[in-house]
This record gives sequence, C-alpha cells and structure tokens, in this order.
Amino acid sequence: MLKASTLIRPALIVLLIVALLVTALWLLQRRLIYLPDASSPGPAAAALPGARDVTLRTSDGLSLGAWLVPPTGPDRGVTVLVANGNGGNRAGRASVAAELAERGFTVLLFDYRGYGGNPGSPSEQGLAEDVRAAYRYLVDDAGVRPDRLIYFGESLGGAVVTGLAAEHPPAGLLLRSPFTDLAATAAAHYPFLPVRAMLRDRFPLAEQIAKIDVPTAVVYGTADSVVPPDQSRAVAAAAAGPVEVTVVEGADHNDAVLFEGDQVMDAVVRLADRITAGR
Repeated sequence: MLKASTLIRPALIVLLIVALLVTALWLLQRRLIYLPDASSPGPAAAALPGARDVTLRTSDGLSLGAWLVPPTGPDRGVTVLVANGNGGNRAGRASVAAELAERGFTVLLFDYRGYGGNPGSPSEQGLAEDVRAAYRYLVDDAGVRPDRLIYFGESLGGAVVTGLAAEHPPAGLLLRSPFTDLAATAAAHYPFLPVRAMLRDRFPLAEQIAKIDVPTAVVYGTADSVVPPDQSRAVAAAAAGPVEVTVVEGADHNDAVLFEGDQVMDAVVRLADRITAGR
C-alpha cells in the first residue's frame, strides 16, 4: 500500500500551483482587462479634418487628451460622447467619429488614463473619473445641453457611460456589445476560476441600467466571441427606459461593422430622432 505521505505530497504540489496561479491573476488582472495603446494619437486635425485637440481635467488631477469633432453633415444639434472599449486608443475610433460627423453629430473622442499618451493607470474608479471629466468638458466648457447629449459606449465603454448615466442622465444611451457585468464575461472565458471573488473591478452595467430611464439602443453581433450575445440581450431586457435592439448577424466583437458600420450609425440616428421628437 502507498503511504499517506506519498499521496499527500502531489496534492500539496497541485494546491501550491493553483494558489500561485490565483495569486498571479489577482496581482496582474488589470493587465488582462485593460489593453491600452499608450502611444500618442497625434493631432486631431491630422486624423479628422476640422477636429481640434482639447484637454479634459479629472477631479484627481490628471490631464487627458481628447478630440472634439464638428459635424460634416447637416448639424443635428446633438453631441455624442464616445467611450472606448478596453483596447487601443482614440486614433482607432477616428472612423467612428467621421461616420457620426457625416450624419450631423458633434463628437467627443477621448482616451482614458494610461491610454493615448495619457498619464495614470486604468481602473474602474479611474475610468469613472475620466468619463466625468469628459461630461464636464462638454457641459461646462463646450456648452452642450444634457438633453442634446448621447452617450455611446463600446463594450467596456458601455459600462463606463452607464455609470455616468446613473449620475448624469443623458438624452439617450447607445451600448454597443455591452456585458451584464465584468465578472460574467470573465467567467465565460475562465470558467475554472473564482472570478467573482477575485475581480477588483466590477462594472455592474445591468444592475445600473435597470435604474436609468432614458431612451436606449443596444447593438450587438451574433458571433461575438468576447462578450456573449446573451449578455447584451440581458442588458437590453434590464433597461428601465424604452429600448431598441439592433442585431448584426454574423458580426464578431472587433469587426469593422460593429465600429463604423451602417447598422450602428443608423441606430444612433434613430436614437437622436427619438430624442428630438420627445421620445
């Protein structure tokens, strides 16, 4: 018969490996969540003719780069605040701003802390401070009326603008590929880990949107390999306000059609039309 110590030793080694893996994930989790392109996007006018560089000031003392893009089509008198997903920087959303501007919107593109040459490191609390700074710039400095303001959130940015909407309701809210909460998405990718116990950043989008009564548009792709489509549907079902859902058949999370595609842009236009018509 095998001695008890002979059996216990391999089990202890396995437990040690698991403990080390969990510890490493706890310490490095934000490097897995936030994937910034920290390089400078360059001047606004080089990427988008007529756009200008502006600076956002956060309440914790950071200065963040942003681009204010004027409409190139007939001016709707509506501004779109764009909150990016977890990767890249605002240069990668220039085509989104160009399409929105062509449809008559003023657009604010900005980068979170740690992205696009900005100082600081991203976190849930930090991104909340950053989007508040974007809101304050538009309302206090640019003179945008909140009842003419749409929040456009891409993936993680959907959670960022939903958190802002809970404090400062916009005229309308567009969520592209939203998740119910960050842990739910993490669990879909790492089902073998206790992600709900481990995550420091929560982004409880579905919980928050259930308390926000504004016109809302949800857009998602049926082949999304990052955010499960059923989570985007659950977000739409949870929304307290009137909701329109746009399903982009066969689209994966990072496909161009889910950035500047006509179905996304048309959803923003319909949301704006609903706002200007009084819902």
